[in-house]
Amino acid sequence: MTLASKPIRSIRSFVRRESRITSAQRRALKDLWPRYGVEAGDAPLEFTRLFGREAPVILEIGFGNGESLASSAAAHPETNYLGIEVHRPGAGSLLRRLATEELDNVRVMLGDAKDILADRIPVASLSAVQLFFPDPWPKKRHHKRRLVQPDFAALVTSRLKPGGDWHLATDWPAYAEHMAQVLSRTTGLVEMGGSDGYRELVAARRSTRFEKRGRELGHAVRDLVFRRVV
Repeated sequence: MTLASKPIRSIRSFVRRESRITSAQRRALKDLWPRYGVEAGDAPLEFTRLFGREAPVILEIGFGNGESLASSAAAHPETNYLGIEVHRPGAGSLLRRLATEELDNVRVMLGDAKDILADRIPVASLSAVQLFFPDPWPKKRHHKRRLVQPDFAALVTSRLKPGGDWHLATDWPAYAEHMAQVLSRTTGLVEMGGSDGYRELVAARRSTRFEKRGRELGHAVRDLVFRRVV
């Protein structure tokens, strides 16, 4: 293969940290994955078959150790939740909590959210998407690694149902401004800041360890909510 013919590698917004996994997290991934996990593949998911029922589906991208996702699922058993994470330790922690609390309305996927959204999530199938405290990549030379970019925003929008919301949160002001600019320029999205729906979503959002750490450092948290209108 010549250099000119090599495929262009997409820029990753994450760095894997597999070495931090505990024995309990490994056991959870082995024992509980058949119950809650979604195997890798390239076929679009059938949510009714995946969850065993017809219900709205909310996708959380990068759920960390899963505290926000599990809390939301426990509070809203009428809703199906799908979580995507690249880090196996966090997925293992979430699986343990799902089993302990006997939550059956959550399914878990391991992989790059961009690939999963493009290959596995059907168009106009999600009632909401959540992206809480993504890596801000604060150094200017790393800004290209930020997950929220125009192509990603267009991809997420295409997977939302009309009327579906994309809820984002960050404690980095510069990244908040970046996300607001990208999403405000994305066809089909309108910002919901100040509306009743915005306030309800912000009030209902569960706190995460990243948020707690940011607040302890004196960082102000900013929520953004954009709705697909077409």
